[in-house]
Amino acid sequence: MTKLYAVYGASGCGRSLMPVARQQLARQQEPAEIVFIDDALTEITIVNGHRAMNYPQFKAEPVSFKAVLIAIANSQVREKIALTLEQDGLPLWSVQADNTLLMDTVELGAGAALSPFVTITSNIKIGKCFHANLYSYVEHDCVIGDFVTFAPGVKCNGNIHIEDHVYIGAGAVIKQGTPAQPLVIGRGAVVGMGAVVTKSVPAGVTVVGNPARILTSK
Repeated sequence: MTKLYAVYGASGCGRSLMPVARQQLARQQEPAEIVFIDDALTEITIVNGHRAMNYPQFKAEPVSFKAVLIAIANSQVREKIALTLEQDGLPLWSVQADNTLLMDTVELGAGAALSPFVTITSNIKIGKCFHANLYSYVEHDCVIGDFVTFAPGVKCNGNIHIEDHVYIGAGAVIKQGTPAQPLVIGRGAVVGMGAVVTKSVPAGVTVVGNPARILTSK
């Protein structure tokens, strides 16, 4: 084989995305191997039926083309790995499940990971290394930055702007904004599991509850 794809991360996130990656290559009828990259490894091993190796070993593989999906939940680590890949001239790989639905005028950045039953509707712009887990959706006229993570079941409604490195917890609901006044989730904010966000969230804070409020230490 002249092509080698990798899922960077062999923990839960990576092992959940590997079947999605396999399905995609099968759908595209592309005969290529997929491996795991795990920097904790010192020698090549097997994880869930796939070779697993560290990053220097992956770089040393003698093939003509390589691409990498970063399957790391921590967005700061995703960014660091993305910078390393860019410096080494290795492209980001995007994968999406067979039943992912993308509608009209969707701009999706490199390195996206779209799990089963994800829906991205119309007129949406998404940055690089976006993770959308099971049953999440993004409604119309949303703008999403780089290295954003949706846990399973996130409901992102229309006219919402989500800045870089935001984490949205499982089952969270974000109320729609308007074209004139989009609801904004600030850079690096965390929306807790099951939170109902009804107004904009400042950068760097954590919000929880229904309606969502800023979590303060006692």
